[in-house]
Amino acid sequence: MTDFAAARLNMVENQVRCNAVTDLGVIAAMTGVARETFTPVANQGVAYMDQDLPVGHGRYLLQARAFAKLVQAAAIAETDSVLDIGCATGYSTAILARMAARVVAVEENPALAEVATKALAGIATVVTGPLAEGAPKSGPYDVIFLNGSVPAKPEKLCAQLAEGGRLVAIIGEGPMGQATVYVRAQDSVTCRVVFDTPAHALPGFETAKTFVF
Repeated sequence: MTDFAAARLNMVENQVRCNAVTDLGVIAAMTGVARETFTPVANQGVAYMDQDLPVGHGRYLLQARAFAKLVQAAAIAETDSVLDIGCATGYSTAILARMAARVVAVEENPALAEVATKALAGIATVVTGPLAEGAPKSGPYDVIFLNGSVPAKPEKLCAQLAEGGRLVAIIGEGPMGQATVYVRAQDSVTCRVVFDTPAHALPGFETAKTFVF
């Protein structure tokens, strides 16, 4: 039988801490949340593997090291309101809820949204709908977190940022993307790349194909 507590500690020590994650809030949250409970039973034995974790319906939990570095880049404060895009089974939301004052999660797959809603009862609000649309009625947000790669700056989501708000996403259309932080300052949004990482694409952000003559 898998010793999940030991596996979780090993993940934090050997996948997170050793990859320049120094934020104690991130480390405490990832130590305290049981990743296996957000994983289908058939995959629970590999819940702490060092790669993206499949949770069904073509969706994945981000690799622990990439997830931790992305959360750290968001610089979440205890008073922040957070929007979690593509929460899947709810693992990311559970982590973010330990660090922020409020979390709203968006999941477009009804089956995954149902799993997340049950897992996050009393912890966070789960909204079922298109990921690219976000949840503007509950905004604005201090942090918007994307659980996967998107091909370009998500304009509709950036519009839901509060003043000084940060959106973190992995930008890219191939197997390797760039973890990027977007920051709203008055009427403009600036960005900076923080690291490179592979990630599976989130649905609904595909760019329209154009014909070249």
